[in-house]
Amino acid sequence: MSNTNNALLVVARILLSAMFIMSGFGKLTDPAATAGMITGAGLPAATLLAYLAGAFELLSGLAVLVGFQTKFAGLLLAAFCIFTGVLFHGHAINVPGFPDAANGYLSVMNQIMMMKNFTLAGAYLFLAIVGPGAYSLDARRGGYALAA
Repeated sequence: MSNTNNALLVVARILLSAMFIMSGFGKLTDPAATAGMITGAGLPAATLLAYLAGAFELLSGLAVLVGFQTKFAGLLLAAFCIFTGVLFHGHAINVPGFPDAANGYLSVMNQIMMMKNFTLAGAYLFLAIVGPGAYSLDARRGGYALAA
């Protein structure tokens, strides 16, 4: 793989990891909003699940960033994106007391969020297939076979 492609994989890993690092940190420091979404989805132990989601997002995001266990992290994040897309964004929004237009807008935004999750899942699957590139901890550890 060329140096340019390896450099582009670093850029891709930075872009793919930023959202989860920031989101995970936010959930760990203030889990209330996430716990509310979890409760709204009908799941138990919402605060605990918010903290677990935050830890998962932060750690997996950092793994992708530095290229550690990248293929495994990519597979986990792809599954996470599909799961959360369907569970939290796969439905219409109907906030009691909101005007129909506002609920319609929120529903469209929720659908866009679901599609964003599916798109990210595709990107993480791609990362799981191609690997982190030469500029990664996996490569330094010998856990990544460099392509020709």
